[in-house]
Amino acid sequence: MRQRHMQGDHVVKIAVVIPYFQRRTGILARALRSVAAQTVEAQLDVIVVDDESPVPARDEVAQFMAQSAGVERSPVRIVEQKNGGPAAARNTALDHVTPDTELVAFLDSDDTWEPEHLANAMRALGAGYDFYFADFYQLDQTVSAFERAGRIEPAKHAMLPGERHLHVYQADMQSQILGGNVIGTSSVVYRFRSFRTLRFRKEFVYAGEDYLFWLDLSRMTDRIAFSSAREVVCRDGVNVFAGSGWGTEKSLIRLHYEMKYKKAIARLYPLTERQVKENREAVLMLRRGFVADVLHRVTHRKPFLDVMWKQWRIDVRSVLYFIPLAISLILRRERSA
Repeated sequence: MRQRHMQGDHVVKIAVVIPYFQRRTGILARALRSVAAQTVEAQLDVIVVDDESPVPARDEVAQFMAQSAGVERSPVRIVEQKNGGPAAARNTALDHVTPDTELVAFLDSDDTWEPEHLANAMRALGAGYDFYFADFYQLDQTVSAFERAGRIEPAKHAMLPGERHLHVYQADMQSQILGGNVIGTSSVVYRFRSFRTLRFRKEFVYAGEDYLFWLDLSRMTDRIAFSSAREVVCRDGVNVFAGSGWGTEKSLIRLHYEMKYKKAIARLYPLTERQVKENREAVLMLRRGFVADVLHRVTHRKPFLDVMWKQWRIDVRSVLYFIPLAISLILRRERSA
């Protein structure tokens, strides 16, 4: 049953932001079907940003329209751009959100929503909260993200009056994000009207751009609610981390961006003494990983100089300490052999 949500005399308008880059057909159409299945009777404005996808968004949307002929559905706007990554694509969508939009909901093109997701978010945000997220299933998992991580215990957060799954977030959000974030991008809905200028930091292409957005948003408001219900399922599709395991073609660039994110944390946000220590330890671990990956590339005659130059610009010590760190890693391997 659809739940109708009004603001004054008007139906609330929600922009659904979908960054899109996929190599297989049917993935975006699947996500759009989950949007069409929402039980909320808000006015949905679906914005798909085709980030120079190998499978064009126009073909996927046409497939969705053909499959859902005769079924009530929200219009889908397509914006096409040169490839810039998910943060840039989301920013483009946010730039196209209309002035009368109250809320923005994020959905990655390879994920799907459960039918009650937007209805739950609307009730939480309608109670005066600005930032909403929900539990979800990560790829190929049968245990939810909240349960697996153990970072959020719903019983420790007050319930919203009359609700079964909706809670007031009553902990330090910065500590949660920095200590092991469990906010899934596709579960987030926020009050766009109050934070129109907030954008993703698109220079963090492969790591941390969503975490930084949550950190920025949680510094702007402490009115945060969440759902302990599993409202999102992460499904298979193109992932920026896919094929980026140690020693692969993408691994060095992944390590570079992860360090860029960690160093930005120390620069952008006031940290506790413990957070400073943990961040430094993470940077050191990434530095060692970067050197180990370069050694692997040298041994196997793989290219690395382009990334080394980028790394020099964000972390001089990765280059200056390369020889002593390399010797330390080699000696450690010999001792463990």
